Amino acid sequence: MGEMLYQGKVKQVWSTDDPDILEFRFTNQISVFDQIIPSLIPRKGETLNRTTAHWFKLVEEEGVCGTHLIELNAPDRCLVRKVTVITEPGAIPRDMEWVFVPLEVIVRHYLSGSAWRRFERGELTAEQLGVSEDCQYGEKLAKPFVEVTTKFEKFDRNIGKEEALEISNITEEEYSSIVEAALKVDEIIEREAAKNGLIHVDGKKEFALGPGRKVVLVDTFGTLDEDRWWDAEAYANGETIELSKEFVRSHYISTGHQANLKAARDSGSDEPPIPALPQSVIDQTANLYSSMYERLTSGKF
Repeated sequence: MGEMLYQGKVKQVWSTDDPDILEFRFTNQISVFDQIIPSLIPRKGETLNRTTAHWFKLVEEEGVCGTHLIELNAPDRCLVRKVTVITEPGAIPRDMEWVFVPLEVIVRHYLSGSAWRRFERGELTAEQLGVSEDCQYGEKLAKPFVEVTTKFEKFDRNIGKEEALEISNITEEEYSSIVEAALKVDEIIEREAAKNGLIHVDGKKEFALGPGRKVVLVDTFGTLDEDRWWDAEAYANGETIELSKEFVRSHYISTGHQANLKAARDSGSDEPPIPALPQSVIDQTANLYSSMYERLTSGKF
């Protein structure tokens, strides 16, 4: 019988009888702005588990890189190869295998979400993004815009390549291999999503270094929690319909909670608790997660 080793915002990590294998148990919790919402979304955990498994299979079949997935052992659970997590910056040995790389790789294909908000505030420039100074929300970027954040801090913080190499203690070649894998995974996601009228806007991924220090894709990705999606037909008509967790983020932005939370964090004062979702938003979110599973995987939920 295993024991719970870690309780995340939306996932529990359990031990198994094999010390090299872990069990992920996906909950129906949902979080935004690094706060867990006190509302459950029916069957959300199942959609995350099954969607990620779909992408893992394609990534392995097409030889992009390895993955840590072993098998789905329940609709909302899976068995994965354990990777060692070292929490001290710069302390990962250069010869260690099956070790987590403490970086999150974000690839953006359109100007939206937090990148748009940072662009409006002048924190991201048109030159950095490869867009015109007068570009509009939702504009397609000339090429993917890659960012990296650190996993060592309470809140995600964008860092440059030099700091990323320093805190992870990986080589430039390993760093390049990780970025290359993230871009190739997105090519698969874009292709498959387009089959059902979806645009893949952006997404984030995490990696480990496995046997021979080869890149291994880990955790979850390509879901409504990690990635942003739009309806292609609506976009062609000049409308960006959010088909991701951004839908829930937008609710809290409209109520003013996100602005209050940012102000509290900036000033170092106590964070305001995040309110529960209205039942109507819970119902819409549950329907969104289940319908998007079918559009992303071309399978039946």
